[in-house]
Parts: sequence; structure tokens; C-alpha cells
Amino acid sequence: MSAKRLVILVVPVLFLLSSALAQVNELSVTSGLSFVSTQTVPSTGDPIHFGNASGSVVVDYSRLLMTRKIFGIYAELPVEIGTPMNLNYYYFNQVPKNIGALFVTPSVRVSFFSRDSVTPWVSAGGGYGYFRVSSTTLAGGPNPGGGSNSGVAQFGAGLDVWFWHRWGARFEARDFYSGAPNLNVDTGRSRQHNYYVGAGVGYRF
Repeated sequence: MSAKRLVILVVPVLFLLSSALAQVNELSVTSGLSFVSTQTVPSTGDPIHFGNASGSVVVDYSRLLMTRKIFGIYAELPVEIGTPMNLNYYYFNQVPKNIGALFVTPSVRVSFFSRDSVTPWVSAGGGYGYFRVSSTTLAGGPNPGGGSNSGVAQFGAGLDVWFWHRWGARFEARDFYSGAPNLNVDTGRSRQHNYYVGAGVGYRF
């Protein structure tokens, strides 16, 4: 068989194979804000405010596992990196000046109309969280407490809009439901909601 005929036969096969295997992976990066609701310290009756919403970034890698009619089922790994969030408490010599967070939560995502240009989705999973706290208190003294680890449950929903070839826009909201961080005071809570809302870009490959 001549090289020309071989190319004519092989190229369509490679094209079909690459099409079948293409775009089973997705990578997205979003930037947004994280929120934690106010908590009250039972012993004093005073609230701890988690300041203004802090800036956060979520990087998410996902891989398509299967499709069923309009549904696509993905394994995904969302990672949130949160910048320090200021704390505000009446007894300012007790609590840390600020607190940041890292969440790594392997999850399962279900996308609706998964191969269309507009794709809503929901996600759920769980993993690891780490809270890093400032070395000083609000009063400027040394912080006697330290960072803490936590198990985390993740629940999310979002919308992907694939507007150009393999590129798209992502809008998402997630709740990283974690253990309570070390704030040097007892809030009476063992867990807390860490909400994230963001927007960014996605890429299929």
C-alpha cells in the first residue's frame, strides 16, 4: 500500500478517534466573593462579624464520566483559595485579626444539556479544609490560637455558557460547609457555612 493511500485511510480514523475522545475534560477558573454569616458568642451575647466579603478564587478540574440523555455526569475537583477575611468582635483582644481558608473537595457534578452551548449544573461532594488565622489579635497582641483543619461538605450550582469553540464562561455559587475555625472563643457552633459566588472562564479539552 502506498504512503498516500495509507494517509487517506489513517487520517479519517484518527479524526474520528480524536473527536470521540475530545472535550471530556474541563478546566475553569472563577473569581468572586466569600461570605460567612455573623455568629453570636453565648457567654457574652456579643456577635462576631466576619467583616466584608473576602476575595476568593475557585479552580475546578472535571472529567466527563458518562452521558445519559440530556445529562452529563462529571467527576470534579473544586479548590477554593480565600484571602483573609477581617473579624470584628467587642472583646477585640481575644479573636484573631483575620482568617482565610482553603477548601479541596472532590465532587460529582451533573450537567443538564451537557453538550449544548448553555449548560446549567449542580454539584455535591466533600473533602478537606484548612483555616489560616493571623498571628495577631484585633487588639494587635499575639494570637494564642492557630490554624485548624476540617472536613468539608460542598454543595454548588452554576451555569456554563460555551460561547466560542472550546471556551466558555462560568457562573457559580458554592457552599463549603465546614467545621468551625479556631477563633479563641466558643461560639456554640461546631460547623459553619462558607458561601462563595463567582464568575470566570472555562475550557474544554
